[in-house]
Order: sequence, then structure tokens, then C-alpha cells
Amino acid sequence: MIAAFFWFFLFIVFYAYIGYPLLVTAIAQFFFNPRQYHPAVPSVTLVIPAYNEEQVIDRKLENCLRLDYPKEKLQILVVADGSIDRTTEIVGQYSSKGVKLLYSSERRGKMAAINRAIPHITTEIVVFSDANNMFKADALRELVAPFSKRWVGGASGAKTIAKGDGLLGESEGLYWKYESFIKKQETRIGSCISVVGEIFAIRKNLLTPCPEHIINDDSYMATRLLAQGYQIIYVDTARSVERVSPSASGEQVRRSRIIAGRYQILSMFPQLLPWRRPLVSWMLISHKFLRPLVALAMMGTLVTNILLVLWQPENSVGLFFALAFPFNWLFLFLQALFYFMAIAGKFVKKTGIIGKIFYLPKFLVSSNIAALIGLLRFLRGSQTPIWERVQRRDIS
Repeated sequence: MIAAFFWFFLFIVFYAYIGYPLLVTAIAQFFFNPRQYHPAVPSVTLVIPAYNEEQVIDRKLENCLRLDYPKEKLQILVVADGSIDRTTEIVGQYSSKGVKLLYSSERRGKMAAINRAIPHITTEIVVFSDANNMFKADALRELVAPFSKRWVGGASGAKTIAKGDGLLGESEGLYWKYESFIKKQETRIGSCISVVGEIFAIRKNLLTPCPEHIINDDSYMATRLLAQGYQIIYVDTARSVERVSPSASGEQVRRSRIIAGRYQILSMFPQLLPWRRPLVSWMLISHKFLRPLVALAMMGTLVTNILLVLWQPENSVGLFFALAFPFNWLFLFLQALFYFMAIAGKFVKKTGIIGKIFYLPKFLVSSNIAALIGLLRFLRGSQTPIWERVQRRDIS
């Protein structure tokens, strides 16, 4: 019985990280072809929620104004609710260039800020971005192209990590390349199920106010689109760039907040899952709903392995699936080696292949520790939609 639990937990870990990507790739490769979209230039409102972003907001607005998109079809809207620094003052200096500012002294969270912006949007498409995230010049043109198809409800661009931030930046960059690969395969099948709020587009007529207590606004809006029967297209050529937090602890805080939001959406599973779209439902469960549970599965794998070493079943020597001797010790050694490398990754400063070998286990363990913290925050109700921004390095 204990061995059955061990294999179950191990299956969850490997399926979430390796099995699902392989399956979705195989389906995309053998049964579906990439889709082509005709160039389109619909009217667009670029919405930038900005809380105390005086250090980066001017560079963000300059970046937006330099985008290769018809000026008469682009509106820039900054929602700076609750800001007490110079954010509103700086944004106000761009009013002559067509940048509109919405401001309220009351801070109720990002979802509330987005809801407040909706009545002020008159364009066909709405694109969301963050103040510290910079678009490539052609990103907007590439992002809105899929909307030439009426069944497309949303589009997500590619989040890339700027180079120069050491192993933390390299690991974060590798993670987003991994996510990008999965999203491309999902899109080939029909629809990706995960978006990034830094470069996410949605049809205006599908953008309706959401509950203000939502933590992950982008995930909620995307999942709701899928439940309504629309497709979300991942556009790899629509690139945005940002830098990681100055420290690993900052990244952990950010991830724990995101995971708390994932558990919140997971709790809404019955009403958000697109039941009439079994393939999309499978992708949603495998890619989004299962990921927050990996941390618990890793703990379960380690605990059951230890129990199988301490209490070896009688007359089971040499049985692999019973995890009898010597397999119980072999798997325990492999797990111990993995966690040792994760600990050692904190102290290995070398870049290149050696640094990545040690830092990748550290990154995975840190991410799943953040998931456990996020779970605790969700269960306690301590993670609200009003959160303090984690400091990020600026894009120079």
C-alpha cells in the first residue's frame, strides 16, 4: 500500500513536469498543423496598472510610444490607484502625447483597478502590461494578429528574461522558455490555457468586471475565456522583456503570491472548467491545476520512500514496484542527492554547465517551497489582492 502511494506521488511530479509536455507535443506533432493569421491592426487600448512605479513608469511609457503600431489606433491608459509616490505626476507629463491617467487615492488591488478601467475603454482589443515590462517594437502588431479569427478571444505574448542577472536570471529564463514551448504545442492543438499578465490581449466585448478578490487577474480572465468556448493563442513572436528580482528570496515571495492565486482559482474548479471541451479541460488540469500540487507530491514521495526503507515488506526482496530492497534505498539515495544539490546550489556561484546543474535543483525546490507558502497563505486567507510589489531590476 505504501509503495502504491509512492508511485502515485512520483507520477504526479513527473507527469506535471515531463509527461504532460511530452503528451501535448506528440498530439500537436502528429495530428495538428500550425495556423496562420492575416495581419490585422484593430484599435487597441494598452492598460498599465501601476502602483508606486516612479522608477520605471517613464521608461515604460516611452517604450509604449515607440511601438510600431498606428498612433491613431492606440490608446495608452495608466491606472495608478493608491500610488503615493511620483507615478501620477510622471504619467501626467505624457498627457499631451495621448496617455490617459486614471487615479483614485483608494487602493483596492489590481483586479479592482482593471475593473475601474473597463468603462473608459472604447477600442476593439485590450492589452494588459506591467510597468516594469518592456515590449519589442513589433510586439503589439504580432500580438493582435490572431484576432482576425472570430473564435479567438485572447492572445498571450512571450515573456522573456533579460540577460545579465547571473544564475537566478538564467534559471528564470530557462523556466519561461520551457513554458513557452508548452504553450506553443497547446496552441497548435487549438488553444493555450496559460497566459502572462505582462503581455495579454483580450477582446473588449469579452472583458467584463471580475470579482475584486481575485489574486491572479490574468489566469482568471483566461480561464473564463476558455469556459466561454473561445480560444487563446500563444504568439511567440510578440516578445516582452523584464528582469528578475535582485534576490532569490524576492522571487520566492512573488511566486508564493502567484501560487496562492492558483489555489484560489483551483477552488473555483467547478464553475471555471470548460466541461464541454474535454481536450481543453485536460490541458487546463494538467498544466495549471496540477502544478500547485507538485510540492505536496514531492513531500509525499520522500515520506513514503523513507517509510519503505524503515518498514520493508516481508518476502519482497528484489521486487521493483513494491520498492523492496535494494530499490527502496536506490530511490532514497536519488532523492537525497537531488536535495543535496538543491542546498549546494545556494553556494555554487559558477556559471555555465556546472552552475546550471546545481542551480536547477535549487530553483525547483525553491519554487515548490514557494508553492507551499502560497498554499498556507490561501488556507489562512492572508494573501489578498492587495500586495506589496516585489522589487525588480530595471530594464536599462
